[in-house]
Amino acid sequence: MELFFRKIAQLSASLVFVILAATTLVLYLSAKPAIEEFGVKFLFESRWGEEEKLELSPAQLAELESLKADKEQPLEDDFIEDEEEFIFDDEDFITDDDMDSEDKTSREVYGALVPIVGTVFSTLIAMLFSVPIAMGIAVFLSEIAPAAIAKPVGIAIELLASIPSIIYGMWGLFYFGPFIAALFGGNTVSLLVAGLVLGIMVIPFMAALSRDAITTVPDMLKESAYAMGATKLEVIKDVVFPYARSGIIGSIILSFGRALGETMAVAFVIGGVYQFAKKVTDPTNSIPVVLANSFAESSGLSLSVLFYLALILFVLSFIVIASAKFYFLRKK
Repeated sequence: MELFFRKIAQLSASLVFVILAATTLVLYLSAKPAIEEFGVKFLFESRWGEEEKLELSPAQLAELESLKADKEQPLEDDFIEDEEEFIFDDEDFITDDDMDSEDKTSREVYGALVPIVGTVFSTLIAMLFSVPIAMGIAVFLSEIAPAAIAKPVGIAIELLASIPSIIYGMWGLFYFGPFIAALFGGNTVSLLVAGLVLGIMVIPFMAALSRDAITTVPDMLKESAYAMGATKLEVIKDVVFPYARSGIIGSIILSFGRALGETMAVAFVIGGVYQFAKKVTDPTNSIPVVLANSFAESSGLSLSVLFYLALILFVLSFIVIASAKFYFLRKK
C-alpha cells in the first residue's frame, strides 16, 4: 500500500510537467506558420490585419505578368466541339481563385506590440492598486480586528474571490467605467478602467492568501516583541512581515499571474481597439482580449497568428512569474 501511494504521488507530480510540455508543444506547432511568416518582427509590429505591398524581384514580376497574360487570353469559340465529351476533372480544373492565389502582390501584416503593451500596463495598474489594499485587509483581519469582526469580513472576502469575472466586467462597463470617466475624464472603457477592475478582482484573492500566511506567525514571536516594548506597528513591520514574507510574496505573484491572463472582465472595459493608449484614460487592447474576440472568425494564417499571440502570453507569464519567484524568494 505504501508503494502504491508513493507511485500515485509521483505520477500526480509528473502530470504537471506533462501538461506543461503538451501545452507548449501545441501552442508552438499551431503558431509555427505565423512564426515562419513574421518571425521576431511580430513582437515589434503595431499593425493588425493591414495590407502590405510585397517587394517582388524582377523574376517574380515577369512570372506575374505571364500569369496575367495567360489569364486574359480569350477562349476560342470552337474550344468545345462536343458538350457530351467535355468532362470536368476536379483535380485538373483551374478556377479564378487559383489564379488569384498566384496573383498576390500584397499580404496581411499582423503584430503583437499593441496587445503586449496593453496587457503589461493594465496588469501593472492592477497590482499598484491592489497590493496596498490587499495587505491592509490581511493585516487588519489577522492582527487588529476582533474576532467578531474578522470572521464575517473574512467570509465576505472569500465570497468576493469566488465571483465570476464576467460579473466584474459587466459592473465595470455599466457603473464603474462611467464613474472613473466622470472622475478623471476620458472614455468609459479605457486602460485605466481595465487596470482598476483587474485590481478589484485580485484584491480578495491576494488578501485571503496573505492573511493565511500572516496567521502562521507564532504568537511567541509577537509576544516577545511586545515584551521588549515594541508597538503594534513595529511588531507587524519587523516580526510579522519578515516571518510571513514567502507566503505574502507568493500571493502577490499568483495574483499577478491571474491578472496577466484575465479575459472576460477586461474584454468589457478595455475598449478592444487596436491602438496604443496615449493616456491611461484611452481605450486599447490586450492579448487575452484579442484572442477571445478573434478566434471565431479566424482561419489559416490568421488563426496561426492567434496561436503565436497565445504562445507569447504563455512565455511572458512564465518569465515574469519565474523571475519574480527567483528574485523575491531566493534564499540568502
